[in-house]
Amino acid sequence: MKPMRGESRLPFPTKPLVINGYTVEEYLIPEEKKELVLKALYPFIPMPEMDEERVDLHSGKKFKVREFRVTREGPMNCLVSPYYEEGGGTVIDWMPPDEEDDCPE
Repeated sequence: MKPMRGESRLPFPTKPLVINGYTVEEYLIPEEKKELVLKALYPFIPMPEMDEERVDLHSGKKFKVREFRVTREGPMNCLVSPYYEEGGGTVIDWMPPDEEDDCPE
C-alpha cells in the first residue's frame, strides 16, 4: 500500500454517513488494514497501541483505539471516534481514561 496523506483519498470504498443533516463519507476499512491507516493519519507522538482504551471527550464513552473510524469530509480524511455521529469527536478529542479527570470542563 502506498503511503497515505491526509488530503489524499484512501484506497477503500465508502458509505454515506449523515451527521446533523450533513452527509459525509465513511471509509470501510478492512480490519487487517486499520493499523496501517492509523499510522498514516495519527497526528501525535506516540501513537497508541490498537488495544489501548481512549475516552471520547464529547460523548464521554470509552473505546479501544482499533474501533476508530475515518471519514472523508471535503478534501480531508478525519480520524474519528466510534461515537462520531452521536456527537463524538475527532482524534484531538481522544484521551486516555486515566487523564480524563484532569481535563477542565
